Amino acid sequence: MKTHAITLRFLVPMLLILLAAVSRILPHPPNFTPVGAMALFGAAWFAPRRWAFLIPFAGLWLSDLFLNNVVYAQYHPRFTWFDTGLIWVYLSFGLICGLGLLWLRKVTAGRVVGAALAASVLFFVVTNFGVWASGGMYAQNWQGLLACYTAAIPFFGNTLLGDFCYTTALFASFGLLRKRFPVLAG
Repeated sequence: MKTHAITLRFLVPMLLILLAAVSRILPHPPNFTPVGAMALFGAAWFAPRRWAFLIPFAGLWLSDLFLNNVVYAQYHPRFTWFDTGLIWVYLSFGLICGLGLLWLRKVTAGRVVGAALAASVLFFVVTNFGVWASGGMYAQNWQGLLACYTAAIPFFGNTLLGDFCYTTALFASFGLLRKRFPVLAG
């Protein structure tokens, strides 16, 4: 029978992702969140790779659970386990995890910056397509799709800034911890 010990090399990145997820609860400008950073950080540092998806998704879901049922409870008449309106956010999150798995096999400052930029663009494209596709706000034609993306441009700056700030914070924190505690370098 195999036993699986939880190592510091596993626990520390998990705690950093959960800490980032908790930061979503703090007041912040629209779209200035750690969502992309959590996905990229998990993809870069978790082995086996299934944890690169599971831990960041757990952090995202747990913070959404709190946000939906406590912070935004007035919009949900009863306890909500999952807000189906966020399906496009979760899809983009999964794609960002996959991007991180491919792009961050070797972690360098340039790759992390490039991945953060790509994550912001991916999030923008996928989630705003979802807003358009869900109907109701924009005409279901080419002009409606362009109008949807155009209306979202003011939020893109915060997405970029949030991804860069949180990605820097997660990767730099773990980098400093790895230097201070060699057991994390594993």
